[in-house]
Amino acid sequence: MPPQSLLTAPAPPRTTTVPSRTVLDRLHGLTWLYWLGCAVFALLLALTTTLTPHRIWGLCAALGYAVAAGLARRAPRPWGRPATAAALAGAVVLPLLVLIAMGAAQSEVHVVESSGSLMLHSGSPYLPHPTDVGDYNPYLPGMALFGLPHALLGATPLADPRLWFAAVFLAAMLAAARCTAGTGERPERSADAALLLAAFPAVALPPAVGGVDLPVIGLMCLGLALAGRGGSGTAAGLAMGAAAALKWTAWPLLPVGLVLLAVTAGGRAAIRAAVVSTLIATMAVVPAALANPRAFVDHVVLFPLGRGAVRSPASSPLPGHLLATYVPGGHALALGALVVAALALGVSLVVRPPRTVPAAADRLALGLGLAMCLIPATRFGYLAYPLVLAVWFRRALIRRADCSETG
Repeated sequence: MPPQSLLTAPAPPRTTTVPSRTVLDRLHGLTWLYWLGCAVFALLLALTTTLTPHRIWGLCAALGYAVAAGLARRAPRPWGRPATAAALAGAVVLPLLVLIAMGAAQSEVHVVESSGSLMLHSGSPYLPHPTDVGDYNPYLPGMALFGLPHALLGATPLADPRLWFAAVFLAAMLAAARCTAGTGERPERSADAALLLAAFPAVALPPAVGGVDLPVIGLMCLGLALAGRGGSGTAAGLAMGAAAALKWTAWPLLPVGLVLLAVTAGGRAAIRAAVVSTLIATMAVVPAALANPRAFVDHVVLFPLGRGAVRSPASSPLPGHLLATYVPGGHALALGALVVAALALGVSLVVRPPRTVPAAADRLALGLGLAMCLIPATRFGYLAYPLVLAVWFRRALIRRADCSETG
């Protein structure tokens, strides 16, 4: 029988676990500095760029971010809607409207418009004999669908591909948020997170000046979210296949998403998703490739790798480009490093498969980040892929920071 002293001893005092404050919460008082930093970046871009669309974006965005900084300085909540709305108005809506009215855009927009017309009239989105940079279409045939409104309606504002890029991106991101929503998560919180992410300069610049990567990123996030939810695998396969039909940069999603689906829903679901995604991508790519195989290879294989008859304008000073430009045999070295990185990603999926959506997104972000740095023809803008993937599925940080002020 236990000693009486133990029977009558008072219970230890209960301790209340205080949830750790998120980084965003701790930086509540510095929110205005974040927006001010964005304004400085946009203004510096406007002053230093030689591209007219980027200069217009920089001036408009600098104004929007400056207003957001002023609103955030006086706001009682860390990432309040008024500041985010001001940033979006200045960094996305205003420059997009101005550029559409001027008929100004990055060359990618005109490439997509031309590919839509070519697809409609010839069945292939690729010119058979490209002679200059603007004639090349480095995207897979699914991207031509965004050029069909222009081909059918002409040069009207609603036919501008940038509007459709942004619409697909936001719809896919919100659908991904719904798939990965936690218990009790309100839809408006996910919408706030999506808008805050859209206001970040690396994400706000593309829809205004070009935006061709946005639908790819959105569908990749949706494919991961559906794979993480489990199920039959059909929906995940559709999303992954749609992304793969747009651009080569989406193809690393397939092994990562299928491994995640195998972990969450089993091998049958993963096989079904693989079949569906392959079918979707094949239906989009094969007809155009067969229509003119040589043109297909020239446009979507040789040109992006920097081996086309015309040099790609994608030349940001990242390691792959620097190797290919300044080191003898550097092009082969860069491609070899790219292959090694792909193999390392594949091995990591076998040795340590991701078991959650954030883990899969991190693995994909790491792989894409390495690929973007090693591809000989690359742009800083491509880094939006790993950025969005790494941040979006951690949007709970934004919600908790916001909710901590509202109780």
